[in-house]
Amino acid sequence: MRQIIVFILFFSFFSGLKAQSQKKPKLVVGIVVDQMCYEYLYRFQDRFSKKGFLKLMERGTNCRNARYNYVPTFTGPGHASIYTGTTPENHGIVANDWFDRLSNQTINCVGDASVKSVGTSSEDGLCSPTHLKTTTITDQLKMTYPNSKVISMSIKDRGAILPGGHLSDGSYWYDYATGQFITSSYFDDKLPDWVISFNGQKQVDNYLAQTWNTLYDLSSYKECGPDNSPYEIALSGKTNPTFPYNLKEMCGGKVNYELFTITPFANTYLTDFALNSIASENLGKDAETDMLCISYSTPDIVGHAFGPYSVELEDVYLRLDKELERLITTLEKEVGKNEFVLFLTADHAVVPVPQDLKDRNLPGGYFFLNERMTDLKSKVKTKFGEDFILGQNNLNIYLDRQAILKKQFAFSDVSEFIVEEIRTWQHVKRVFTADELLKSGSDDEWRDMIRKGYHPAESGDVIFMLESGYLAKSLDTPEAHKGTSHGSAFNYDTHVPLLWYGKGIPKQEIFRLTEITDIAPTLTNILNLQRSGSMTGEPILELFR
Repeated sequence: MRQIIVFILFFSFFSGLKAQSQKKPKLVVGIVVDQMCYEYLYRFQDRFSKKGFLKLMERGTNCRNARYNYVPTFTGPGHASIYTGTTPENHGIVANDWFDRLSNQTINCVGDASVKSVGTSSEDGLCSPTHLKTTTITDQLKMTYPNSKVISMSIKDRGAILPGGHLSDGSYWYDYATGQFITSSYFDDKLPDWVISFNGQKQVDNYLAQTWNTLYDLSSYKECGPDNSPYEIALSGKTNPTFPYNLKEMCGGKVNYELFTITPFANTYLTDFALNSIASENLGKDAETDMLCISYSTPDIVGHAFGPYSVELEDVYLRLDKELERLITTLEKEVGKNEFVLFLTADHAVVPVPQDLKDRNLPGGYFFLNERMTDLKSKVKTKFGEDFILGQNNLNIYLDRQAILKKQFAFSDVSEFIVEEIRTWQHVKRVFTADELLKSGSDDEWRDMIRKGYHPAESGDVIFMLESGYLAKSLDTPEAHKGTSHGSAFNYDTHVPLLWYGKGIPKQEIFRLTEITDIAPTLTNILNLQRSGSMTGEPILELFR
């Protein structure tokens, strides 16, 4: 009898899945908020409108236990994992940048010297998805339905390029030299007319003549610390990290296009560009599904400088809510209320400012790398007669493999000596050699997360992680104790929002664990596509009930 019931439930589920899969949306909109903690949805919800974040939370599917299943938790790996449905061990984007053994230098995860900048004479356009080692859901859409359009955009180059994939019809990012949107010759040899026209409005110049003040009365910001906080960085042109931010005054008579990106005006600028792309590219207007990928970078830039409990960050999210409202309202009007699917997530979250943790007598603090690495290099040279360490990046230690071979030492002896030294360092939680990570099977969840973030060509030969609440810094300076970052395997970096809204998406909350690599497989089923490349995630079945 039980087998019959199971069969009926199984048949009913997949019948429902098939019925839904036959009705593809006209447009899929992917929104990634750079550095968004899950808790922001609830900490700021009393001030959100009913048409922004709350609309997605209350009328769509809210995956309340969505997490990253690997380290490091950075922007590049995050965007790549969201859109490939797999982890860095397969897609190869192991960090925002890494040490390249061939060139003996650090390279950008989307850097590509073989292409040309388009729309600028600066080097900000020397980028492409060349380091991405597998296909994205956007690539799969283009391969299956060539008439589908894929447009992606962000302030950051990696936030635009990795979601759009290899076959994007247009990937655009911010040029710090001109304050305009640009691309590279990998995608096109010239900017479309609509992008040229948009750039011609010189919006950034207008914003830089304005003042960033709080959206509401400063005294009403109750979900944060004091405005003048010792844990925040004072921006250039300011003596204190306090409102208001008179941008014209801070620029000192010069045009500072970098300063613009740390203001909420950059989110508005990106939303304007996205809305322009919907109209100009006729997204969602024909028989084939299109994809629009938007990555809001400013929350990350603000979060690094001011931390997660700052007035600046709260104001950025209250204003971002207004941008979501604008975007959703336009989509419902121009594409149709039941004709698009939207998902919103983050590429990582963030650790509270470690100095703040220390002052509250909470676990956390700083780990100063320069002093440690100098001591380690000295000990390696004493032990083996030569310093075999090429460099350190993202807690990855790179060894000179050729020099070790030439000196006829066993590579394992050198790497294991380094491991044993690092194990003696205070506030190091785990350390592994590359060989250990490549061994299959592990009941150590931390090792497994590092393994999933490891790729032999780009990653180091010895990798370590710090204890919870600790942040790596180069030197112990007063400025090192302000602001914060991310990249760890701990929940403050890995637990992020995941919201779904639109055509066929049920109203529900899902409390079971969902992984960031489940987004692309879910889209695979929504769009009736083949699972792409090295995809390892699984579809979120509750969306197809």
